[in-house]
Amino acid sequence: MSSIGIGIIIGIVILLLLVIVVGYIISIYNSLVRLKHNIDKSWSNIDVLLKQRTDELTKLLASVKGYMEHEKGVLLQVTQARTAFLDANSVKEKAAADSSMTSALKSLFAVAENYPDLKANESFLQFQNRISAIEDQIADRREFYNDSTNTFNIRIEQIPYVFIANMLHYVKSELFKVDEADRKDVEITF
Repeated sequence: MSSIGIGIIIGIVILLLLVIVVGYIISIYNSLVRLKHNIDKSWSNIDVLLKQRTDELTKLLASVKGYMEHEKGVLLQVTQARTAFLDANSVKEKAAADSSMTSALKSLFAVAENYPDLKANESFLQFQNRISAIEDQIADRREFYNDSTNTFNIRIEQIPYVFIANMLHYVKSELFKVDEADRKDVEITF
């Protein structure tokens, strides 16, 4: 073989290795972008459900007001939680507002136990069931969000992903956490 033939073979091998390395880097980049977008998508799914729950609260409060005239504190708590959610902009603010809303709803449903007429009211039951169903969906979406976030957070710390993640300025995403107040049982007094 001539030196030109060896040079061509070496050039082809180098070019092939370069294509493989570039392909691998592109694969890592695309994987990180996909994970980042999964977090955004999963948060958007939660956000949609939180908005639906907030919209349902207006109807629920309207059906409850007539029965619970002297329970203004509970109604005020739900209304304030709803307002806090509507005013929230970031994921962290919305998560805090969601926590307040969950706590307020627990209190509202616990107090509703004191009103047999309200518990028998078809509108109240319908809204209560609808909100309970939305709460279940929110819990499922939180789990998916946290799975997506955890996968992303692990990936951006693994070699070789960490190098690409640093170039993209990717930082760990925050998990959706339960507020300490939500871990406590609601007190029901009769």
